Amino acid sequence: MILDFEKLDIYIRPGITDMRKAVNGLSLAVNEQMNLDPFSESLFISCNRERKILKALYWDRNGFCLWQKRLEKHRYPWLMTKEEVLKLDFDQLKMLLSGIDFFKAHERINYKKIS
Repeated sequence: MILDFEKLDIYIRPGITDMRKAVNGLSLAVNEQMNLDPFSESLFISCNRERKILKALYWDRNGFCLWQKRLEKHRYPWLMTKEEVLKLDFDQLKMLLSGIDFFKAHERINYKKIS
């Protein structure tokens, strides 16, 4: 299975996720806590309290795929307090996996007129 991340919807669940959860527990969290469809063509990413483990859940035609990455050193940038689900693009996913904290990046300013 090869994923086309450019066409994939990528969602993260801010806050803490119990990493003892496997496919059933994570798909239930996607459905009930994120209010999203775990069977959609989407990637759902969760992080543990220490911000060292990420799990990604994906439905592939006839079954779930579950990936885990555990950092041996350092931590992932992660929003621990925001309650709503965030949608990422592929570039943001690459930054997240590289440890770049794009959550604190400057927001774009769109001026309408000069004052």
